[in-house]
Amino acid sequence: MKDLTEVASISGKGGLFKVLKPGRSGVILESLDDKKLRMVTNPTHKVSILAEISLYTNTEEGAEPLENIFKKIYKEFGEDPGIDSKSTSDELMSFLEYIVPDYDTQRVYPSDVKKLVNWYYILLREAPDLLKKMAEEKTKKKKEETKSEKIQKKGTSNVSQKKSSDKEGLISKQVSPGKEIKKRTTNK
Repeated sequence: MKDLTEVASISGKGGLFKVLKPGRSGVILESLDDKKLRMVTNPTHKVSILAEISLYTNTEEGAEPLENIFKKIYKEFGEDPGIDSKSTSDELMSFLEYIVPDYDTQRVYPSDVKKLVNWYYILLREAPDLLKKMAEEKTKKKKEETKSEKIQKKGTSNVSQKKSSDKEGLISKQVSPGKEIKKRTTNK
């Protein structure tokens, strides 16, 4: 599996399913367990792709993608989050508060967290490479953001150096990143 777009959940059925391919009458799925049971969904099944599922938050975006939550859990706890679906409601909610501190307490229920933990364990057992890959991608993105911030800082310092070292009477003003306006000045 490449990413969470290939993993689905079916409302009313436990577990997760690997998306094999869409068919005429529905999607062909294979269960992510030892049985590897294959099935074709029909229009009455409610199939949700994990990459499209989010958790309600109190932020501007209003939701945190499930992929980001799995990355945080994997980064923080690795293969042992120390909680399971049999934990008490208080333990589940405090676990979620630690992972996603700004979750919406009015719209997220312990049953949602229980499902999240179950899915994490299934992915950990059946597709551990997927979780490792997602965690590595997040680390790479942070490194790239740090590099781009450094480049931007260097770019603004170069503009100020141009203004002070311009000997020909040209003044450079930065209008927007990467664009400059040059004016000819008269030396008096």
